[in-house]
Amino acid sequence: MRRSAGCSASTSSNSKGEKKKKEYCQRGESKMEFAELIRTPKLDGVQMYEQLRRESIDGTLCITGHHLILSTRKEGARELWLLHQNVDLVERKPYIVNNVLEGGTITLKCKDLRIIQLRINSPQEYFNISNSIEQLSNLEETKKLYPFFYIPMYNVMQDGHTEYTIETEYAKLLATDEWRLSTVNHDFKVCPTYGSRMLVQKSISDEQIIQSAAFRDGGRFPVLAYKHTNGAVLFRCAQPLAGPGVKRCRADEAILNSLVEPGAKKGYIFDTWGKTKNTNTEIEPHYPQWRILSRPIGSLTSSISSLLDSFVKLMDACNDVATSSDRWLSRLESSSWLSFVLNAMNVSCVVAQCLAKEGVPVVVHGGKGLDTPLIVTSVAQIILNPDCRTIKGLQALIEREWLQAGYPFSTRHKNSCYTPSVQRHKTSSATFVLFLDCVFQLYHQFPCSFEFDSRYLIVLFEHSYSSQYGTFLANSERERIELRVRERTTSLWSYINRPEVIDTLLNPMYIPNSVVIWPSVAPLSIVLWSDAYTRWVIDQSVARTNRDRMLGIVSEEKELEKKVKRLRRELSDLQREYIRLKLEETLLSDEGTEEDADASDSK
Repeated sequence: MRRSAGCSASTSSNSKGEKKKKEYCQRGESKMEFAELIRTPKLDGVQMYEQLRRESIDGTLCITGHHLILSTRKEGARELWLLHQNVDLVERKPYIVNNVLEGGTITLKCKDLRIIQLRINSPQEYFNISNSIEQLSNLEETKKLYPFFYIPMYNVMQDGHTEYTIETEYAKLLATDEWRLSTVNHDFKVCPTYGSRMLVQKSISDEQIIQSAAFRDGGRFPVLAYKHTNGAVLFRCAQPLAGPGVKRCRADEAILNSLVEPGAKKGYIFDTWGKTKNTNTEIEPHYPQWRILSRPIGSLTSSISSLLDSFVKLMDACNDVATSSDRWLSRLESSSWLSFVLNAMNVSCVVAQCLAKEGVPVVVHGGKGLDTPLIVTSVAQIILNPDCRTIKGLQALIEREWLQAGYPFSTRHKNSCYTPSVQRHKTSSATFVLFLDCVFQLYHQFPCSFEFDSRYLIVLFEHSYSSQYGTFLANSERERIELRVRERTTSLWSYINRPEVIDTLLNPMYIPNSVVIWPSVAPLSIVLWSDAYTRWVIDQSVARTNRDRMLGIVSEEKELEKKVKRLRRELSDLQREYIRLKLEETLLSDEGTEEDADASDSK
């Protein structure tokens, strides 16, 4: 049974409409199969503390199957609507007086980086509510998550699930004689993480693809990610399998060597992971038309979760508002997060240069091909392709390079930066966050070349962790088909692309820029994405005021541009009228001269 769309994951103002939606959610969700997990569905007299607010909010706490709702009767007061899926960690602090438990404080550390405290004065309700939130925020079955119960309260004009298919994204290439659409993976047996259809060279057979998949980790054989305007192609894949007996694969060699014309410049193979005893790369004599380079993004060789360890240290520093400047800068540096950003930007720029300036093919791999290669191929495309710098273009890029490419959102985003390492799933990581941070760096350096601004990236960040939409559900296309995500959920793109929503994400300074953008990768050029990481601990009112002023200036500029165009049209009309009158005057003058001449001749 699916329920109303009235439950958002944000904090909003009280209104009659919101109350009606809240009541609808309560009537519906509390009767679901989660009822046994909700021992206290409603409790009055709960105090809520937020990081930026000195005063608490007193209200009624309601727990539904998917939401935590705190509302108050005070006019204009804020109320909380929080998806359980957004909760990363539940911390308990009991309140004991004279050896008697009198309740306690529940601290909710969220995946959108918020920290919320709830003060409950009843010991039994304190345990009931904290246990309910903890269990509801750790549901293992994907089909029990909110996107499968959410019904939008607006008309869906475009189905975002089918907006960016491989046929539409690669239509121009499919019209040529060089590429074809292969269905060799239609049953996901060749590669469980790839899609059922993919673009491959026409000269390569399905049998060669199967052999190459057996040679690559996880079956992730080389596939096309991007073709630049000069014809240079960008491929991505997993590294070759490591271990005894795995030496070479002639089919894999044929796939890559077919990308380099005989006698042409050598292509580049970038290893973004780094070599250890458990990793491997191509053997150069078997790939004579390629240069093999090691460009690791960071110290990820032990585990992909080490990237999340870095993100944990970053957020620890960002949440410590009482520390000194020197201490804070030291903690920021020791987190190594900005080093990851710098390295990812650096490798992406080198890849983009090889494609655009040298005009040679590039292959990017690293580890299982699920993390660092996706960052590099995505950022390189944003540098090279102006379409990727638009709102819909970035959506299409995320579909191609992350969703259809099999990035495991469910496992990578199972835990975030607040879950202790001993409780964290080993497959959790912050790869997608690192990618979004790189996009922010590009936007920061070229603020007029992006149709969107930082708010759009924050929306993507938040919804990738917890959402009422099904876009980021599951780990692969195969899993989304099994869960019937297309049929049973609404796409995030369907929501964002509504005119009233997309207008709020537009960059007022945007001027379409059709050329390649070359960012600086000097360490001093990399900045902290404070819009995302410190927005819950540092007051953003000044930034909002500045943005409103900027919007006012841009609006005034547009009005002045309209006025200038109108005045130019009026001036042009007056000039034409002046020329017409001048011509008439000349003609009349000429006629008068001719008449005088005739009269003189007659005399």
